[in-house]
Amino acid sequence: MTGFTYLEPPIAGKWLDLLKEIAPRVTRVAYIFNPPAGAYAGLFYGSIEPSAARFGIETALVAVNEPADFERAIAAHAREPGGGMIINPDSFTSLHRRLIIDLAARYHLPAIYSRRFFTADGGLASYGVDDNDHFRQVASYLDRILRGEKPADMPVQQPTKFELLINKKTAEALGLGLPTTLLARADELIE
Repeated sequence: MTGFTYLEPPIAGKWLDLLKEIAPRVTRVAYIFNPPAGAYAGLFYGSIEPSAARFGIETALVAVNEPADFERAIAAHAREPGGGMIINPDSFTSLHRRLIIDLAARYHLPAIYSRRFFTADGGLASYGVDDNDHFRQVASYLDRILRGEKPADMPVQQPTKFELLINKKTAEALGLGLPTTLLARADELIE
């Protein structure tokens, strides 16, 4: 057995670091996930604790089981100042990304995502696996297998390239001034 994994739980600490850099006033972060689609969310959530302690940020693991739960969870989190969100990389949150992005905008909550399509669709920022690089690596493995190499002899590959996208329009709508050092590090800025 061989393959490529898309899950990299330690990346969650980087999400919190980036969220704090983008929105320095964040003091509370809701980590939103869907239990059936993101049963591994605890692994990611556990990775944000060191950064949360360093910044003095209060965190909460927030389960959403149906689309209506997003409204309740996000509205409740927005009732107090200093809120921000990290959205778990699962199929349920991806499927309902338009709703999540719209609610984040309505409640003026900065949020960070793991997939580029969230940022392209209007989300504030994303940091995650570079899909193009990941797929190129898959093609090299397929080539090796077709040339006779045994899949059992090929190690499972972790992601090696990550990308940071920032939606400047969304940042402006949230009243966030983005540091030039952060803008310089971004792989892509969406205007």
